[in-house]
Amino acid sequence: MDLWMTEWQTQHLGMSVRIKETLFSGRSSFQEIAVVESEPFGRMLVLDGVFQTSLFDEFIYHEMMAHVSLSTHPNPKRILIIGGGDGGTAREVLRHPSVEKVEMIEIDGMVVDVCKEFLPEISAALIADSARLEVKIGDGIQHMSQAENEYDVIIVDCSDPIGPGEGLFTKAFYRDVYRALKADGLFVQQTESPFYHQELIRRLWLDVDDLFPVARMYLAYIPLYPGGMHSFTMGSKKTDPLEADLRPLPFRTKYFNESIYRSCFALPNFVQELLTAKTK
Repeated sequence: MDLWMTEWQTQHLGMSVRIKETLFSGRSSFQEIAVVESEPFGRMLVLDGVFQTSLFDEFIYHEMMAHVSLSTHPNPKRILIIGGGDGGTAREVLRHPSVEKVEMIEIDGMVVDVCKEFLPEISAALIADSARLEVKIGDGIQHMSQAENEYDVIIVDCSDPIGPGEGLFTKAFYRDVYRALKADGLFVQQTESPFYHQELIRRLWLDVDDLFPVARMYLAYIPLYPGGMHSFTMGSKKTDPLEADLRPLPFRTKYFNESIYRSCFALPNFVQELLTAKTK
């Protein structure tokens, strides 16, 4: 049988992949979870029909989530990851020798368990159970509402702004993030496609720019994600990544390097215009 899976971006546009095998399919308290073996991307994690990560290109997303933010901060020691249940961001964060403690708060424990079983290459840090990593199954929004002056870097590695991830794209949440950061802290969040999520990007950019002394957006190019171009938004209390002194990484990366760091903040004109346009 010829099996295909489609992630719909709009009612007129979808991305389809040929599926060789479904390795896991189930429903948690929050969402439908699947791991499939696909023809073009290898093993993939799919949540509520949305492609989340694949063995083919996951290194791009996870390196850009972790290394841009940790390279910007002058001395990142205590890190919080909200979401990130596949473990890839934690894997990359823990490669930084300055990091002393990583807390990861994922709302859906089934995602963690499924990824550890079927995507061990991505979940290596969760499987290794490092003494520097504490994984908590719980509500990241609630955790943020109770934290104050605790973290050097907060990484919001969330799914799309629907279902469990919806509350992570609000100004109230960003206020809590600001309060939870130390005086020189910063945060980064994946913020979807500049092609297909323009209203969302406009709204959240205005919120972050209003709250943080430094707000920057950067881009990476990820084949699995809508349109290939994916955005990340950074809010910093002190350090501007455009002026940061970049430290050489003492480990090998597959995508991230100094030139990528310097260039990823260069935005096409249409993206710059998104950030200055008024919301409706």
